[in-house]
Amino acid sequence: MSKARRILDIVLDEKSVARRSPEVEHERAVALFDLLEDNDFALAGAGAGAEGGPYRLHLGVFEQRLVFGVHDQHDKKLRDIILSLTPFRKIVKDYFMICESYYAAIKKLSNAQIEALDMGRRGLHNEGSELLRERLEGKIEVDHDTARRLFTLICALHIKA
Repeated sequence: MSKARRILDIVLDEKSVARRSPEVEHERAVALFDLLEDNDFALAGAGAGAEGGPYRLHLGVFEQRLVFGVHDQHDKKLRDIILSLTPFRKIVKDYFMICESYYAAIKKLSNAQIEALDMGRRGLHNEGSELLRERLEGKIEVDHDTARRLFTLICALHIKA
């Protein structure tokens, strides 16, 4: 993968970040770390030149919209990609509900029950990441793993589901 097709830094709008359980905060920290270690991200149609990467990404919520502030490596704003949060609300709500069940199950249920909840959690996570890729189509190009990690960060933002 090209060194230009990547995020080199990500900033979450702290006013948008919802404080959640320690488990969810841990997932957010892991997603940030993994995303910066390995990602495939580029503005659609960007090659070498004015809008090529690597990128610094500012992620936040403004007026009930998800904002991807895409900056160049020197932090000069290239463009904002703005998505409606409406398509994400149900899946984020369901994802948090199953995550809470999963974390509670770890403490008291059998391995088979925990595994079933984990499969459901991963399925919803995949569904959310595919929705994100669809919504970004024609704007930002990301691979599956990058979309999964970005979806985790979107869940960490203050979305009233």
